[in-house]
Amino acid sequence: MSQHIYDVIIVGAGAAGMMCGARAGQRGHRVLILDHARAAGEKIRISGGGRCNFTNVHCGPENFISQNPHFCKSALAGFSPQDFIDLVEAYGIAWHEKTKGQLFCDGRAGQVIQMLLDECEKGGNVIRLETDIHEIEKSGEDFVVATSKGRFTAGALVVACGGPSIPKMGASSYGYRIAEHFGLNIITPHAALVPLTFADTLKVEMQKLAGVSVQARVSCNKTVFAEALLFTHRGLSGPSILQISSYWSQGDSITINLVPGTDILITVKTARKENPRQSPAGFLSGFMPQRLAQFIAGGNTAIRLADMSDMALQTFAEQVNAWTVKPAGCEGFRTAEVTRGGVNTNNLSSKTMQAVHIPGLYFIGEVVDVTGHLGGHNFQWAWASGIAAGNAL
Repeated sequence: MSQHIYDVIIVGAGAAGMMCGARAGQRGHRVLILDHARAAGEKIRISGGGRCNFTNVHCGPENFISQNPHFCKSALAGFSPQDFIDLVEAYGIAWHEKTKGQLFCDGRAGQVIQMLLDECEKGGNVIRLETDIHEIEKSGEDFVVATSKGRFTAGALVVACGGPSIPKMGASSYGYRIAEHFGLNIITPHAALVPLTFADTLKVEMQKLAGVSVQARVSCNKTVFAEALLFTHRGLSGPSILQISSYWSQGDSITINLVPGTDILITVKTARKENPRQSPAGFLSGFMPQRLAQFIAGGNTAIRLADMSDMALQTFAEQVNAWTVKPAGCEGFRTAEVTRGGVNTNNLSSKTMQAVHIPGLYFIGEVVDVTGHLGGHNFQWAWASGIAAGNAL
């Protein structure tokens, strides 16, 4: 097979990989981007319901999970949400802000992909898709990548092939295998931003609520999110659950306040005085969908508030303001939006993303142990870490 020589080889034509390639190419480097997929930026294409939640105006280090919570600070400071907004606007891409600072394209996510491809073209990047990587080795100061399309050599190798979340998009653990091959450590990967599932009786009961949605306050291990919650046939989903899933581990319970901002105990005691014949389900239907009200009240419409003791009212109120359940598991990488864990940040420079003990080897994006909250933060990490490496190359 013939051998092609470049300055930089990037493994992965996703958000981080293309951002890094564009910056490195525009700084004068000969860049090759390799990916096994048929099209670049496939995760970008499906993100945000097809409109790409490309960043968050409030994005900061507090929106990320890592064994080293300080690691992301340098890269995020070096490339801000406004920097990406400026790029988007330079390409005439219209956008809008939704709740909690989330920014989306007015049109389709493909606009962001095309923007990145155009930026890569400006930098003279070569992008080879549908290319399988067979082996990566270091030969002297260079990296040699053997692929289904030939052998390629470069002085620098950037690993930007993500984690195993959403395998139907071609995602895998390949980036971790590259890291381990070169002696780097991996923080055990877990599915994150993923629906939680339940078993046995609770699952059967919850199936009756499939499709019901409420604004809720969900907590686990001292972390709290207040966003929408959705009941599904398998358990719980919605933004609040996806957020808390990144902090949940097997065996943990979660506590849900189904009516945040209202002290149900005080309110129901008042209702017992003013409307003693009202049923518990009837009372709750003023605060939540009727199906959920009946579920919490136990379905007994014959009982009246007047029949309930103070202790019974307290138990009833706790089921609303502090409903504690223990998920059996989660839906796993199949539906997880991102992966928690990855390449140990202790092995990387926070300023350049370069491996501490292997000059020329870089890891960026989701493959690194930096996981963002829902709402555009993971894309901002992809842009920022890609730029950090691109500037350092």
